[in-house]
Amino acid sequence: MRGRADAGQACWQPSASIDVLHARARMLQRLRDFFAEREVLEVETPLLSASATTDPAIESLRTRWSGSGTDAPSGQGLYLHSSPELPMKRLLAAGSGPIYQVCKVFRDGERGRRHHLEFSLLEWYRPGWSLSALIDEVADLLRVILDRPGLEREVLSYRQLFRDRLDVDPWGATPAALKAVARASGLEGCDHLELDRDGWLDLLMSQCLEPGLGRGCMTFVRDYPPSQAALARLREGDPSVAERVELYLEGMELANGFDELTDAQEQRARFEADQRVRRAAGQPVPPIDEAFLAALEVGMPASAGIALGLDRLLMCVLGAEQIDAVLAFPVERA
Repeated sequence: MRGRADAGQACWQPSASIDVLHARARMLQRLRDFFAEREVLEVETPLLSASATTDPAIESLRTRWSGSGTDAPSGQGLYLHSSPELPMKRLLAAGSGPIYQVCKVFRDGERGRRHHLEFSLLEWYRPGWSLSALIDEVADLLRVILDRPGLEREVLSYRQLFRDRLDVDPWGATPAALKAVARASGLEGCDHLELDRDGWLDLLMSQCLEPGLGRGCMTFVRDYPPSQAALARLREGDPSVAERVELYLEGMELANGFDELTDAQEQRARFEADQRVRRAAGQPVPPIDEAFLAALEVGMPASAGIALGLDRLLMCVLGAEQIDAVLAFPVERA
């Protein structure tokens, strides 16, 4: 009986201390004050959607709606969103102006020291801004949240990062050449992996480069290969570069942003390409968000936008090593 009582007691207790919960509340208040001062509108969009991300690297959690009291078919499938990006862009197309959102997002299969299947995200969009202007604002926000007004930042190109630190050109290297770099870098088990070029680039970034980024400063990595454009536009006059940026701090990825693609035809082609990859790999193939594409057809203003993981940012604020230390109740105690 004693052991059962102890186990029950452990299960009800939060994994984060009350002091950490206060720190989270202060962080949220600071970011809301930051955007209020800059007249950026806070918005809410649905957590549930009839469509989901087509990104082959992300699996969405799914639920079912009875449709009771509506014309919806019984048992309609719905997805818990992995990002509020697409509905927020529909608001941009409707004339919202600059907007931000703080919400929970969900990604199946993500669990680890820095990963949780449900996590808090800050996402915001600046119509008419360049990616460089958005990088400046992200740096300003982090200085406020971290209470480090003198925190420096560096901006590196993706290509130069790989050239300088791994002596390889990510644009021209073959999968075999990248595999050789992984082997030379001491990555265990890579001999048994068969990845495409982007797979090897992702592995080298996460295992060899990311741990050294953002040490003592904010590191922004920008100008990605077009195969990793996601929802970013390709550079005008140089389509070999995608206008994408990622932010790293203390060896951890915090944010991912784009100079947003506004071409509906190109966006549909990318979604359909994702679906083909998923189908070939035997992954679920969620439907394309037609409402989002309709908004692009009407016209979304040129914008820069970024998504920032708030749980990881709080880890940086507090020096926490595990994401569970900043969550009231991780999934195992939910």
